[in-house]
Amino acid sequence: MSHPTSPITEVLVAADCWRSEPDAETVVQRAIATAADAIDADVAGAELAVMLTDDPTIRTLNLDWRGIDKPTNVLSFAASLPAPPQGGEDAPRTLGDIAIAYQTMRKEADDEHKPFAHHLSHLAVHGFLHLVGYDHETDDEAEAMEALERTILGQLGIPDPYAERGRMD
Repeated sequence: MSHPTSPITEVLVAADCWRSEPDAETVVQRAIATAADAIDADVAGAELAVMLTDDPTIRTLNLDWRGIDKPTNVLSFAASLPAPPQGGEDAPRTLGDIAIAYQTMRKEADDEHKPFAHHLSHLAVHGFLHLVGYDHETDDEAEAMEALERTILGQLGIPDPYAERGRMD
C-alpha cells in the first residue's frame, strides 16, 4: 500500500516472539502511511525504521537513552538532520527509528481488551508522530498529540485508545 505522502518504512522483526503475529509488518506499514497522510509535514520518500523487539531489548534501550530501567511499549529516536543528508540531494532523508516491545504491548492489549493489531497500530502512529516533532511533555502537547492520534486511528477504523485509560508514558 503506497501513499504519495508516505515515508519509506522498513520493518525489522528483531525478536522471535513477533513470529506469532505474521501481519505485524503490514499493520505497522498501514498505520504509518495513514499517519503520514494525516499530518502537515513533508515526509514523502523519507526513511524510517521500525524494530519489532522484545522487553529485554527495549529495557536496555530505555535505560541507555532515557535512564529508565524498565521495559516500555514504544520508543522513538528522531534523526536530527538540520541540513540535507550527506551524500548529496539524491540521498534519502532519515526520520529516525521506532522500537516496539512485544511483551509489554501484548500485555497492554490483553489488559485493555483491545485487538492486538489495534494497539500495534496505535503504538506505530504514536512513535511516528514523535519522529515528526509531536510530543506530550505538557498538557497542551499531550492533548494535541492525542487528538491527532484519535483522528488517524479513526481513519483506520480503530476506536479511541484513550477512552478507557490514561496517557502513554
